Amino acid sequence: MTATTDGSAGAVGPRAAAASTTHDTDASAPDLDEAAARAAERAVEHLLARQDPAGWWKGDLETNVTMDAEDLLLRQFLGILDADTTRASALHIRREQREDGAWATFYGGPGELSATVEAYVALRLAGDPPEAPHMARAATWVRARGGIAAARVFTRIWLALFGWWRWEDLPELPPELLFLPKWFPLNIYDFGCWARQTIVPLTVVSAKRPVRPAPFPLDELHTDPARPNPPRPLAPATGWDGLFQRLDKALHVYHRMAPRALRGTAMNVAARWIVERQENDGCWGGIQPPAVYSVIALHLLGYDLGHPVMRAGLESLDRFAVWREDGSRMIEACQSPVWDTCLATIALADAGVAPDDPALVKAVDWMLDEEITKSGDWAVRRPGLPPGGWAFEFHNDNYPDIDDTAEVLLALRRVKHPDPARVEAAVARGARWTLGMQSQDGGWGAFDADNTSPFPNKLPFCDFGEVIDPPSADVTAHVVEMLAYEGLAQHPRARRGIEWLLAEQEPNGAWFGRWGVNHVYGTGSVLPALTAAGLPLSHPALRRAVGWLGAVQNEDGGWGEDLRSYEDETSVGRGASTASQTAWALIALLAAGERESEAVRRGVAWLAATQREDGSWDEPYFTGTGFPWDFSINYHLYRQVFPLTALGRYVHGEPSPGKDR
Repeated sequence: MTATTDGSAGAVGPRAAAASTTHDTDASAPDLDEAAARAAERAVEHLLARQDPAGWWKGDLETNVTMDAEDLLLRQFLGILDADTTRASALHIRREQREDGAWATFYGGPGELSATVEAYVALRLAGDPPEAPHMARAATWVRARGGIAAARVFTRIWLALFGWWRWEDLPELPPELLFLPKWFPLNIYDFGCWARQTIVPLTVVSAKRPVRPAPFPLDELHTDPARPNPPRPLAPATGWDGLFQRLDKALHVYHRMAPRALRGTAMNVAARWIVERQENDGCWGGIQPPAVYSVIALHLLGYDLGHPVMRAGLESLDRFAVWREDGSRMIEACQSPVWDTCLATIALADAGVAPDDPALVKAVDWMLDEEITKSGDWAVRRPGLPPGGWAFEFHNDNYPDIDDTAEVLLALRRVKHPDPARVEAAVARGARWTLGMQSQDGGWGAFDADNTSPFPNKLPFCDFGEVIDPPSADVTAHVVEMLAYEGLAQHPRARRGIEWLLAEQEPNGAWFGRWGVNHVYGTGSVLPALTAAGLPLSHPALRRAVGWLGAVQNEDGGWGEDLRSYEDETSVGRGASTASQTAWALIALLAAGERESEAVRRGVAWLAATQREDGSWDEPYFTGTGFPWDFSINYHLYRQVFPLTALGRYVHGEPSPGKDR
């Protein structure tokens, strides 16, 4: 059970940054530099006050109510749902409902069918009657959009667990999938690590097809309760969709004919795969969804709730809960202490905190203890590569990620540690591992190398978001920036990474943001990397990017980009100003030598003017990305670390590769 770490958590109703501001700074005023310095000082104090005694930082990781709904459904399935948990979760779910009855997947976003179905079912579990006005609005909204039949596969799997949907009407996912060799299309290592960790336990669930007694009917969520799943025509067999639909039909036939011994062996292999990847804290990959499905799968295979594996798994799920002052309970999909800590360390160092400050030394001590020195699933594609790197979460030794590793190394280089040999050894291992994880095309993905198969996304089962992990501009940029700080800007792998980034620039001058929203994040990541690697400020790619950032700056001086930009080109670079996105734009412009430009001065003025008295910023908007458009994140620490980084670099100048080394 985790206490909330964010001062704005628990706010009810519309949350506008303007309501929390207390400063009025004119970008043309001669005291802008002084105002920026004061704002940076307040932000430093605020961030230092939030450090855990152990040395780490962690902000709340807010996603959407499907996390909360599925947590209640899991507990109902296992027979452990209690009144206090139900009441607290329902309070949070009700608060997130839109006026039209639907639930969105990000702040200010449109209603989303699957989220609405799951939230509705969770509130029915909490005792909300279907005739209650808020429930009736939700049911009407669902029916108008096709009912349960139009919801995503994962939603219908949860409903199938209670007989609200037929298993026969779901895509088949046989456990024999684990027998496919690593070179064969659609083997489990063709999937991104987050999908892989989810799919393996779901093969067991798909094979077992369990049904618990439904506590109530859900006829009100069907367009026609007599025909809950009206037949749909198959896509033409000449296309990929049609081919995989017919493959799914063949797998349904196989389900009825599968040899018992072979199926039993496959499920045992799946169980062993799951148990071997359970972390020391009981979780799986530090991510809530794989943990939920792993618990269900093992339970179906005979693991009782008192078994050490199950007990540890359930305890780990409790730690995803954020209990707020109003008594509500929000489930985090993941927790981000390593990511938050390295970003906080960079922000504080760039804002002038002494490199030997005890807070920074303590942060480095904690990060060094979190280094991963054993092989994980990534070694399937890089079997000869020695381990070294960092994950995102408290415990996740199987899945270190390249993005965290690059940023941790950048953070370590900013701190003067009393044991420099220990730091140097960790940096050397991390840099070597990161270099070795480069994909063949020259870019870097987040968790695996060359995880680019086109087939997983074609499966009827995979309608829940991105399921592969190809290279992205933001991760590649962070790696290139780190390599420049290590004096490796001329390394052949770094040069290939630079070439990859230049080729990925979009015609408008921006870069796509895979793990942050969106082009503002991508561009904010790439420009500091290219300049650190030695590209001249006059380089055409940099000039185009600077021009684009200037063109999308808001009238108030800030920057913002709505999540709709992943779906709608007219939304690219457009949205309400936010602290984190304004900071990303400023970080990019400062790296490009634009400190004295009007755009930078207006952006700095916006940050200074919107800062709260306690040194923080408010940011209800989601600026983090899990799956572009399909799964969005509000990292509650982004609104603190990135503005401080931008203000620090404005006040103290750009950090230099190799500085103080």
